[in-house]
Amino acid sequence: MQANDHEEGTDRLIHVMEETLANKIAAGEVVQRPASAAKELIENALDAGARSVSVVLKAAGSELIQVIDDGCGMSQDDALVAFRRHATSKIRAIEDLDRIHTLGFRGEALASIASVAQVELKTKRIGDIAGYRVCLEGGKVTVKEPCATPNGTSLAIRNLFYNVPARRNFLKTPATEFKHLVETFQFLALAHPAVSFRLDHDGNEVYRLTGAPTQNRKEALVHRISELFEKDYAEHLIPAEETTSYLTVEGVISHAEFHRRSRGEQFLFVNGRYVKHRSLEHAVYSAYEGLLPEGAYPFFALFLSLDPSHVDVNVHPTKAEVKFDDERGIYAFLKAVIKKALNTADLTPQLNLEPEARPGAIEASVAFAGMPARISPGRRIDIAPATSRVETGTPPRDDMPLRTTSKELSLGELSDRLYASPTPQEPRILASATMQDADVPVSDDEGSLLWQISERYILTQIRSGLMLVDQRAAHERILYERALAHMKGSVGMSQQLLFPHTLTFNPGDFELLKELLPDLQALGFDMEFFSGRSVVVRGVPPDVNTGDERAILDEVVQQYKSYQSDLQIRGRDNLAKSMAHRGAVRAGTKMSIKEMRTLIDQLFMCTMPYASPFGRPTLVKITTEELDKRFGRSPS
Repeated sequence: MQANDHEEGTDRLIHVMEETLANKIAAGEVVQRPASAAKELIENALDAGARSVSVVLKAAGSELIQVIDDGCGMSQDDALVAFRRHATSKIRAIEDLDRIHTLGFRGEALASIASVAQVELKTKRIGDIAGYRVCLEGGKVTVKEPCATPNGTSLAIRNLFYNVPARRNFLKTPATEFKHLVETFQFLALAHPAVSFRLDHDGNEVYRLTGAPTQNRKEALVHRISELFEKDYAEHLIPAEETTSYLTVEGVISHAEFHRRSRGEQFLFVNGRYVKHRSLEHAVYSAYEGLLPEGAYPFFALFLSLDPSHVDVNVHPTKAEVKFDDERGIYAFLKAVIKKALNTADLTPQLNLEPEARPGAIEASVAFAGMPARISPGRRIDIAPATSRVETGTPPRDDMPLRTTSKELSLGELSDRLYASPTPQEPRILASATMQDADVPVSDDEGSLLWQISERYILTQIRSGLMLVDQRAAHERILYERALAHMKGSVGMSQQLLFPHTLTFNPGDFELLKELLPDLQALGFDMEFFSGRSVVVRGVPPDVNTGDERAILDEVVQQYKSYQSDLQIRGRDNLAKSMAHRGAVRAGTKMSIKEMRTLIDQLFMCTMPYASPFGRPTLVKITTEELDKRFGRSPS
């Protein structure tokens, strides 16, 4: 009897989940932010055969996301069924899962979006007398009626997550959400260069892209890249194309010198679908081995085409990830294609590959006469004049001292100019007072007990032994704390430009600069924003040379976005890290005794002198006792 009661109680606890609740749970996976909803709507428009797509946004998508297309439209019945879970016209049998060619196919997105927003759909097929209008709120149909509307479909999403306040509170700043929307728009527009696109935000036209005037895919892609980014991008692109019976790779990559400071402008498509795939991205990056400076990334837009049965696009709710049945083979093929493209452009050393050579037995023969086959990591090579020893055939030795290029600022100039304080510097003895007595550097009257090692470390004697300082990490700490101090204060020192410079930025960077304006002003930037994504720069921090305004703002924005996405750093701390990374002295910079002394003094004036803002140690101490042990001596 008790067992039966227990079973009946269990039956009462088990119930079918309410459809609205199920849709809200699904929305958490499919619709993570406004950009996710926009992606689903644009993909549906493209699957409907649209030749023109317009996207209208308000408040970075939180108030309105509207996508209007001239595609095939829907019938009255289909317009109602489209908002039901698992409704799709793209899969009719289980075998279709192995040959998916469309962008959307689950029949889950519209139902999920409608459950967390207020939705209005207007649609009309070519040949129909009238269109049909459907309105939903929180997943419930409120209006269904005939209407007058052009051929195609218009779908408007208002007040996303209005009934899930916890999700709405987790949205990032408007500038961040708009950046994600722009990135989504960019990769969908890149994948379909023959389609016209338009993007409006808060009444301002951000993009108006014309369909490519040519049927040549490479030319169409370059045309679209020039529209989306800047026209001079086309001058820095290299075509990459190769076809086998299994896989086709086509697209463009950038010359090595046209590198970016973040991975934001890297686009990889598999069967027309934009994906993030770390392994294949690494294949592209590794093909540039030795050509890119540290922390730099190439631009690329690459399209991989293969039989859909060899790729699984159904491994992630948003279809942003894919799996291949031969990932290692595709990695090797893609890397070889990129290397071939770079070789064709005379950018990389040519490889002598014997057919029977094993991977570990391949040796590179450098195609550029006079250049050493091996270059030690971290060393800088100056371009020598006609009478240099490179031209005369004498190879440079690894122990040969290398000169500092005249274009680089010395550390002293950087320290004096970057975030220069209007108040006099404190005497050096005050800086040393923050250290433990045993750690105070020992110095004679000339201050000569300082040595620079490999132009990246500073060695000095302290009372407890020896101390090694990483010059770049130490300078990053100094600049980071100065930047934070300036942003906590008022407007920083600024050198006014004789002629203001007008700069134009892409939509995402323009919105980010507007958000960062108060802190940039505190650092010494005097800027004014105009429509059309134009910024007038009237003044810059004391360390920025006239004419470098664009370079420093570009690098600060790229570093800011990189830290925001990779390290989840926010606000002023993010900007301070960006400025420190950009301004810190590079490894390989030769320093004078005075510059080394200044660096150490300023380091120990910091609140945390023992680590860079990125967590790397700034110094290493070796005690006399440890030296005695290394030499087998008894401590004195």
